[in-house]
Amino acid sequence: MKPDKPPLPKGNPKSPRNAWTAIIWYLPLMFLFIWMWQGTISGLSVKNISYSDFKNYLRSGAITEAVVKTDSIEGRIQPKATAVPKSNQNQTNATAGLDKPFNFRTIRVEDPKLVEELEAAKVNFTGVRPGILSQVLLAWILPLGLMVVIWSFISRRMGSGGAGQSILSFGKSRARLVAEKETGVTFNDVAGCDEAKYELQEVVDFLKNPNRYKSLGAKIPKGVLLVGPPGTGKTLLAKAVAGEAQVPFFSISGSDFVEMFVGVGAARVRDLFVQAKAQAPCIVFIDELDAIGRERGVHVGPVNDEREQTLNALLVEMDGFAPNTGVILLAATNRPEVLDRALLRPGRFDRQVIVDAPDIEGREAILRVHTRLVPLADDVQLRRIAKSTPGFSGADLANAVNEAALLAARRNARRIEERDLEEAVEKVVAGPERKSRRMTEEIKRRVAYHETGHALVAAYSKHADPVHKISIIPRGRAALGYTLQLPEEDQYLMTRSELIDRIRGALGGRAAEQVVFGEVTTGAENDLERVTAMARQMICLFGMNERLGLARSAQRHGPFYLNSGDGSFQLDCSEKTAEEIDREVKQLLDCAYTEAKQIINEHRDQLELVTRELLKRESMDGQTFRKLIGMEAVDGEHREQPSAPRPGILTNP
Repeated sequence: MKPDKPPLPKGNPKSPRNAWTAIIWYLPLMFLFIWMWQGTISGLSVKNISYSDFKNYLRSGAITEAVVKTDSIEGRIQPKATAVPKSNQNQTNATAGLDKPFNFRTIRVEDPKLVEELEAAKVNFTGVRPGILSQVLLAWILPLGLMVVIWSFISRRMGSGGAGQSILSFGKSRARLVAEKETGVTFNDVAGCDEAKYELQEVVDFLKNPNRYKSLGAKIPKGVLLVGPPGTGKTLLAKAVAGEAQVPFFSISGSDFVEMFVGVGAARVRDLFVQAKAQAPCIVFIDELDAIGRERGVHVGPVNDEREQTLNALLVEMDGFAPNTGVILLAATNRPEVLDRALLRPGRFDRQVIVDAPDIEGREAILRVHTRLVPLADDVQLRRIAKSTPGFSGADLANAVNEAALLAARRNARRIEERDLEEAVEKVVAGPERKSRRMTEEIKRRVAYHETGHALVAAYSKHADPVHKISIIPRGRAALGYTLQLPEEDQYLMTRSELIDRIRGALGGRAAEQVVFGEVTTGAENDLERVTAMARQMICLFGMNERLGLARSAQRHGPFYLNSGDGSFQLDCSEKTAEEIDREVKQLLDCAYTEAKQIINEHRDQLELVTRELLKRESMDGQTFRKLIGMEAVDGEHREQPSAPRPGILTNP
């Protein structure tokens, strides 16, 4: 895959979270501004006085005119020297100037003799009764209009970050139209999945040269589903399609359709296809399709109703009554087993492309793509690194290259050396070194015997993978040491003998502890977990037991390419058969453990020799180990690792 930097987005799009943060700030500032504006204008034009001051001014003859309203009295005051109320006579210089005429307003109170007093003071007064139009305008139209203006402004501000983010347009699609220059990825930047590239190149070629296919009566698939484990490059392939096709490309996540309001997701699906048909021919990419494509009728509740309506709308748009031409749907998921069958039938997702973990050739090609812009030393052999990373996805390899660059930068080196890449692979597989973890000499000695036991039993097992490295340096969260075994080539099938040798090698550490110290520790917890799962799979899934025969007595969880080998399956048999399985598993493990102890006893001198050397060095490569026990390296090469080590007190992969 490509270690490229993501293209810088144009403009400054705002996320919905930033938009809501803006609303929280806009509203208080708006009300504060209105309040200050009203107070300032009112303070400059009209002076509010109390009703008692109004009566004092009235008795002194300072009021020249007045307008009597339903709830207030307004007018003009011409103060006289003796007319200033007592409440204002002790004011500071800030209120000086009360001898100048000013307009006043006061709250009217119930006063039956008000008219008589106004007539006695010879005030020119009138009465005002508010009209119906003014009441409706001020009480309803003006506030509602102000609210509409404010919310329209806020919605436009929220919608400026991207299509469909306006709070007043829930049913709008959130798909982002990707221009060809924005992806920065082509098929040349994708490696390790040639079959998937071939399938997608056909789609791109159809969009560029449709007449060549139509002349033969061929129809391009309406939907292409990318299926594979996480990190294998499904989204990167979609970006490459966008970069190669040079047609409008809509990108959206499956979770963008699902909302708390029933019907919103379906509306967004319809709006998405309306936009896509307007730009046809085009490609629509939906990431994490399982968010909306789950099988219908499994759960009950409003959330499921919303998901089902969204899925129904998607099914109709892909292949319903109205023809859907010119729109190719590209989707990605790592959980195809949960998808609805109607979504996978021909006419909708016609083609399923498996994007699996790359083989050794693919891993080497991916490493070359990721190291194009990285300064490598002349002695770096990417083929050797590819051999030591079986099962790695494109994302894992990208992470390993990045870790190697960080390690080289930590040494102030100008180039990345092969030791940096090897250390990065070990860091990805087993975790970072924890040299700060202090171990007593007794614990370190037990760890050394444990790991040497793994390596020694593997070395004397015919079908075991060769030892690549032994270490007693703590790594990760719980591993106090590890033994790395690498197969010579990618393994797609395993014989019963190979599985038995793998079980025996995993039990070699516990066997060494038993032989040397006469008792065992908790360090073999992870080893026992793995060998038990492996033994159960041999008996229940692979039919490798004569007593139980060929009957399959368990079911896997999830698709085959997500199987982690940790025994995650469910028994599908009677209780009596389950008891037989337990007995056969115990017998198989006991036999392998006995053979492992036998190998340790026969080569006790080599066990002591390797352990002493390991305690001095703390880590040892496979070639040194084979020299110590009198074996030569296999063609000078190291073989690949079957599986990543799992956390444990003492662990070997």
